[in-house]
Formats: sequence, C-alpha cells, structure tokens
Amino acid sequence: MRIGVLGAGQLGRMLALAGYPLAKTFVFYDMSGSPSAGLGEVIIDREGKYLDDFLSRVDRVTYEFEHLPVEVAEKLAKEKPVHPCPRALQVCQNREAEKTLFGELGIPTPDWKIADSAESLKAAAEELGCPVVAKSITEGYDGKGQAVLKSPDEAEAGWESIGHPRVIVEKFVNFHREVSIIAVRAEDGDVAFYPMAENTHHEGILRYSIAPAPGLAKHVQEDAERYIKALLNELNYVGVLTLELFETSEGLVANEMAPRVHNSGHWSIEGAMTSQFENHIRAVSGHPLGNVDARGLSCMINIIGEHGDIDRILELPYAHVHLYNKGERPGRKLGHVNILADSYEELVWRVRNCAQFLPGSPEFKSSLTAKG
Repeated sequence: MRIGVLGAGQLGRMLALAGYPLAKTFVFYDMSGSPSAGLGEVIIDREGKYLDDFLSRVDRVTYEFEHLPVEVAEKLAKEKPVHPCPRALQVCQNREAEKTLFGELGIPTPDWKIADSAESLKAAAEELGCPVVAKSITEGYDGKGQAVLKSPDEAEAGWESIGHPRVIVEKFVNFHREVSIIAVRAEDGDVAFYPMAENTHHEGILRYSIAPAPGLAKHVQEDAERYIKALLNELNYVGVLTLELFETSEGLVANEMAPRVHNSGHWSIEGAMTSQFENHIRAVSGHPLGNVDARGLSCMINIIGEHGDIDRILELPYAHVHLYNKGERPGRKLGHVNILADSYEELVWRVRNCAQFLPGSPEFKSSLTAKG
C-alpha cells in the first residue's frame, strides 16, 4: 500500500519508519519548500501544481500536521480515502470552532470570549476576570500567537503582539499539571486509548512527557477517554487523535486537540507495545489496531535548538535517541530521547542524568519532583 502524507517533517518521518515494517511505501507532499523527512519520495509543491501527480502515486492519504489548506485535503478526499477526515482539520484550525465543538460534546473548557479589536479584548478581559490568555483564532502553535493579560490595561499591547484580526480570550486555568490523552480509532470504529502523559512546557514548547502520568486517579483517565471518544465518534475519525488537558482540583479542562500523532506520544516508540506511529498507519491502512499498553515507565525529553553530547547519551543503557536530521536553530525540535525505567524514582534520576548532556534543557520539574 502506498501512503501519501501531507507534510514532510519529523512526524511524517516517524510515520514512515513505523510503516516500512508493514510493507508500506510513502510519498510526502511538501508545501513549505523545506522538507526534512529525509526518506521516502518527496514532492515539493509550493504552487499547488503537482497535486494530481501526488494523487496518482498513492492509495491512501494522511497528514502529519494540521496547518495545511483544508481545500487540499477536501480535493484529495474526492479521489482517495483521506484519514483523518478533512473536517477534523477544519475544526483544529479554528479555535472558536474547536471550543464550540467541545462545548456541544460536554467537554469542559475554560470560560472564553471572542475579541476582534483591542477594545473588545479589554472588555473580554474585564468580563472574564484576569489573568486571561488571548490566542489567535487561527494558526499559532508552540506558544506562538498568544499573550497573557494580567490586567485589562495590557489589552492593547497584547492585541498588537498577537497581530491577528480575531482572538479567543480564555479565563486562565488554575491547574495542577498539564496532561494529554492519545487515542486511535480504526476504520471499523474500534478505539484504543494510550495511558495519559504528564507534560512539562518551557517557553511554550513541550520539553518532557512522562507516561503513564504518575499519581493519576482512575476516574481522571476514564473522563479523558470519554471526552476523546466523543470527539472520535462525532468526527467519524480514523487515525490518532490527541487531546491536551489541564488537570485541576475540579477535574479535567480541555485545552486543544491535534488531529495527528503528537509530541507528547513520542514516548510510545519504546514505551508502549505499539507506538502511536504504527497505530496511526494501521488505522489509516484499514488494519486492526495494536496493543497500546505501556511496557513500563517512560519519559520523553525533547532535543531543542542544539544537539548536545549525543554520544554521551548513546552510552546510557536506558536511553533511546531519535534524531530528525535537522540543522541546529534556536527553538527548533531536532529530536527526542526516550528514557525507560522500572520506578518513578529511577525515572527521575535517569532523566536528570540524560538532560545534563542537552544544553538549554530546563530543569526537570514534574509532579514527581514536586514531592521531593
């Protein structure tokens, strides 16, 4: 089976690496002009001239990131199966549509308002009560296109810094920690849920993911599964879906969803019986889903900006290095390391031991270290 992937970055690369043992071949369709997949066949098409050529070379189509033209996915879907469905792309590209859908499905969200000017942003901040987070309705990821307002007086500066005609203004959530759940749905409607991960961000970028999330009450995992299953069924979704959440004293509050394999699921490559990447390929190819149980305890460390001392990390018997074949640049995701352990205490020590070889890695802080 020939699988077409819209986008040609590291997620596409890891999808292909998981798909080759299942005898899949891959064609990447890159609209950015700077593909980094480094394998498979890559069609670079900034002008949209070679879409029919791409279509002729593939049996099924998926995508590795959500910031691509919905009309391209819709056009392809008229000719070949496209998983996940273009509607999932449409929802994820518009924070207003996303929050509205969450509300319709009974998924808790922060209180929110829409603003289309500095004045209406100020009014929203006053009505919701500061602090609030203002985010561009479209685009924006890894903390881009956002501003935190500690006072309504900061509205004008926040509006200027975001630079979008419409923003969603959300009441700041007082949370214990950030978590995510990753699920996969097959063509026949079968659904599997990975153990939830606890995520630590620094300057808007994910730095550490621990899975299974430590100290997670059973009902919290069940709530997350109920929320994401509602999304999967509503969208008639096929493939991997991610739901980012805040854990609060009142329960889970949804932040956003991603219609794809996700950075907070990279731990699953060594840490789960079947990785998120293999399960996505299984799903979009029409195969049965694989076992999603954790093999033990894992922590994923992102490699950001510079590679650091990779050889020292390769010497660590519990570390698994994944490099994306990218050049160094501040803030750029260059790879990740998966750390495995038999206990959370051992995991903390191993993560800290590995992180010392990655320049610029923030101190490892989590619910595990907070207790120390």
